[in-house]
Amino acid sequence: MPIVLKSPAEIERMAEAGARLTEVMDRIAEAVRPGVSTLELDRIAREGIEAQGAKPAFLGLYGFPATICASPNEVVVHGIPSERPLEEGEILSVDVGLFYGGYAADMARTFPVGAVSEEAARLIRVTEESFWKGFEAARPGARLGDVSAAIQQHVEDAGFWVVREFVGHGIGSEMHEDPQLPNFGRPGVGPKLRPGMTLAIEPMVTLHAAPVVVLEDGWTASSGRGNLAAHYENTVAVTESGPRLLTGRR
Repeated sequence: MPIVLKSPAEIERMAEAGARLTEVMDRIAEAVRPGVSTLELDRIAREGIEAQGAKPAFLGLYGFPATICASPNEVVVHGIPSERPLEEGEILSVDVGLFYGGYAADMARTFPVGAVSEEAARLIRVTEESFWKGFEAARPGARLGDVSAAIQQHVEDAGFWVVREFVGHGIGSEMHEDPQLPNFGRPGVGPKLRPGMTLAIEPMVTLHAAPVVVLEDGWTASSGRGNLAAHYENTVAVTESGPRLLTGRR
């Protein structure tokens, strides 16, 4: 499918959606602690989205049964919220999206649950840092592969593994648009980045190289017991002056 370029006015509307989603993620971040269930986080997210006149983007998407993807520990993506309380020392990735004014916003964060190991904390930090490497590469005239390669280089320099089975994507009036955006690749290849392109840049990183397997529920994607996974995502616009953050804060 062709890559849909957005006008400056459309990017502003996406920024409005992104600001609302950022507020929702802030509410989730405040609630993550030992003893809280991911089902409770899902309730917080849905109420926060609907209170702003927005619509949950994930609920019912391809049949997904919840507002957030709640992915603890070795779960990379698409974890289904449950009543199990979070435990001290775990990590939790939360991916959430909404529609507002006809446009989508998408973001993900990985949170420590209480005090976590030094290794887990470093995984979370490096994953976030790799996003910013990709963000800085998302400039007009660059290639999509420049973004992918920047993420991969930072992750591998830190001794971690970039997930191959799931990738970032274009975003706009639909949650998932072209192009697909791997978190690995070669610089100088792929579509040229042009003003008006809007991307969900989302590194997914694990401690060790391992295949990601979808479990029997048809959603939960696991990297294997003990192989912690982290996820960091923002919606980004390519503009004449460089990349613009549409969700989150720098």
